[in-house]
Amino acid sequence: MRRLPAWAAVFGIVLTLLAATPAMASSYRYWSFWDGSGGGWAYATTGPSMARPADGSVQGFRFAVSKDAGDQAAQPRAAADFGAVCGATAPVEGRKRVAVVIDFGVPADAPAGEAPPQAEPRTACAQLPAEATAAEALAEVAKPLRYNGAALLCAISGYPRQGCGEPLADGPAEAGTPQPKPPVQDDGPSAGLLAGLAAVAALAAAAVWQSRRRSR
Repeated sequence: MRRLPAWAAVFGIVLTLLAATPAMASSYRYWSFWDGSGGGWAYATTGPSMARPADGSVQGFRFAVSKDAGDQAAQPRAAADFGAVCGATAPVEGRKRVAVVIDFGVPADAPAGEAPPQAEPRTACAQLPAEATAAEALAEVAKPLRYNGAALLCAISGYPRQGCGEPLADGPAEAGTPQPKPPVQDDGPSAGLLAGLAAVAALAAAAVWQSRRRSR
């Protein structure tokens, strides 16, 4: 019986790993978090519980169905204008002012049986201790908030009543596997997959070296 070359066996392992990796859902319904500057928005690279905005910052939240992190179509529909939100709030020594923009989204993105509590974005000026986080700024102006066990923001001012970052297209959730999280930073390969591929690459190199050594 003819033996397969070492590289062929390793190649088969790679294909097995790739086939076993579940496809991520292509879109999610969730509250995204944005940093405002100069009237525009940039997708935040950290969650609101980790971000500590400076005095004069603008923080935005948008409920929408989004396919990719930073999807510009899912950004808040109001300008990131600190003066328009906090201009009438006098500064206080030892505290900071943070403009908060909350966009409940459009009816098409609402969960079944629900509707956005208001059509236009809501704005409010939070005045907080200097070390307060964006999550604390949000809690100051838009209670009640709801989080899941992984500290993912699920609801602002009670909307939506249920659900939290549901995948809406083909993906692990529809196959009965654990629900993935909405995108936060990027959608690159998982660390586990990269580690697995690195290990396979090392095996491949060792197999090739052994094969060449035997042929000498």
